[in-house]
Amino acid sequence: MKLRLKGLVILLILVAAAFVLNMCLGLSRIDAKDVLQAFTAFDGSREHLIVRSVRLPRALIAMMVGCALALAGGIMQALTRNALAGPEIFGVNYGAALAAVTASFLLGFSSLKLFAWSAFAGSALVGGAIFALVSLGRGRMTPAKLVLAGATINLLLASITQGILIVHQQSLDTMRFWLAGSLTGRDLDLFIQVLPYLLAGLLGALAMGKQIDLLSLGDETARGLGQKIALTKTIMIILVILLTGSSVAIAGPIGFIGLAVPHIAKYFTGSDYRWILPYSAGLGALILLLTDIGARYVLPSQEIPVGVVTAFLGAPVLIYIAQRRGGLK
Repeated sequence: MKLRLKGLVILLILVAAAFVLNMCLGLSRIDAKDVLQAFTAFDGSREHLIVRSVRLPRALIAMMVGCALALAGGIMQALTRNALAGPEIFGVNYGAALAAVTASFLLGFSSLKLFAWSAFAGSALVGGAIFALVSLGRGRMTPAKLVLAGATINLLLASITQGILIVHQQSLDTMRFWLAGSLTGRDLDLFIQVLPYLLAGLLGALAMGKQIDLLSLGDETARGLGQKIALTKTIMIILVILLTGSSVAIAGPIGFIGLAVPHIAKYFTGSDYRWILPYSAGLGALILLLTDIGARYVLPSQEIPVGVVTAFLGAPVLIYIAQRRGGLK
């Protein structure tokens, strides 16, 4: 336990260092001293304005979204007992995307805030619909039924979204950067609006570590230990909706963080979800902060969406997990 606690402290220090580094590096490099002075001795200079209005919101969003997606992935893998599970299979990503694209297509929305709230509403509706679909069917809610329903709805929503984008070129031009998963252009006001949902999901997930750990042993074992299976699974699904929906709303559908990070956390912690979840949160924040820095340097004088970089890095992890474990826990 002491070793895990020390590891968690080191991880938090690394996250703090990556947070500062994220505000220093970019197309305009800013010294750490200037970053500090932007908050302690603001003088209205170009560097100070960049730090406070651009770099700070971006770093905060990267840190919180990384935490949220990693936690959502860990919860999904425990809930479905599937090593290849992530927020993507629950249909929340494409539910958010479809809602945002539909808002742009039917109502002519072009504001990032309207995209965000449309996306959050879409993710909540789709997540709730999948939960209801699985719960109202014959028999109990099982991991297999949840994965099947989520994957089916995900494919349907993806097809509808692509159809709208093909028919309505203006929606494609407006949405393509958001759909790739990006942290560019997000402001502090938008982050603050979504923050309550992110915090509710984060705190709820960390508080559920013991219950999730029992559930990962199997329904019958957990029930024998006094676990209320249906209530625990319902709370887990609500947490996934909160975490993924708020993340997608503010940053677009960033893939592979939810899939890969819990496996990295398990390498350090073993199978105890009371430690997997905190480590996943820290590692998710660290990886997305560093990936966001990398996205600024992949192409000279131009940055690419961070979701493209996470997909590029996550694909080998997906192949490795699929080959080694067959996708099942």
